[in-house]
Amino acid sequence: MNVFYSLLIGIIAGIFAGMFGIGGGTVIIPLLVLFFGMSQHMAQGTSLVALLLPVGLLATMEYYRNGNADIKLGLVIGFGLFIGGYMGAYAANRLKDPSLRKLFAVFLLFVAIKMFFKK
Repeated sequence: MNVFYSLLIGIIAGIFAGMFGIGGGTVIIPLLVLFFGMSQHMAQGTSLVALLLPVGLLATMEYYRNGNADIKLGLVIGFGLFIGGYMGAYAANRLKDPSLRKLFAVFLLFVAIKMFFKK
């Protein structure tokens, strides 16, 4: 493990998380797969470990301080994430790595196209 590049991935993902509310799926996972040579499964699991606490706490405090966070709604969504995260991890771990990587790429492509053409 290269500490410098690992920290750099974290900083880049943190900037994107703070700016756009993204990080794991759109920044950390692709970087771990492409530059660290991780399997899709390992990259997704590692991303979840990295995002568990640090992104949420400081970024949420800053958005809340500026009146831009609905705590009740966020907690309800968080409960859904708690359940859905388990369900998604369970399903992902039953797929072969190439299949999971391709599904992930299709998901990113779909999101990019929708965002690009949104009026």
